[in-house]
Amino acid sequence: MAKDFTYRGKTLDELKKMSITELKSLLPSRARRNINRGFNEGQKIFLKKIEKAISGQLKKPVKTHCRDMIVFPNMVGLLLLVYNGKSYEKVMIDPDMVGHYLGEFSHTRKRVQHNAPGIGATKSTSSVSVK
Repeated sequence: MAKDFTYRGKTLDELKKMSITELKSLLPSRARRNINRGFNEGQKIFLKKIEKAISGQLKKPVKTHCRDMIVFPNMVGLLLLVYNGKSYEKVMIDPDMVGHYLGEFSHTRKRVQHNAPGIGATKSTSSVSVK
């Protein structure tokens, strides 16, 4: 049986009914301070697009450069395209992401994947003559 989602003792439905000021008290200090300072223009536009997507006016996923935006409970279930500096990465918002930042889910650097060593890289290949 799947465990029901709770965030600091509140269910997802209870979190969605809260205002931002009520939710602020549950968030970690960095996110709480960020909300206290207010949202910048890009974040305000992004929140308006999220409201349109929730109401069904937008058919496509919401594209954003706002990597410093906090994931709020009303975003759960949406597909967002978060910019990573080169391209937009698809991010499906799950309940476990509430309180985190969008940038945490769209990595800016790729994992290093090494291939086989080349000729001359090891002692055994240094004696091999290439013709």
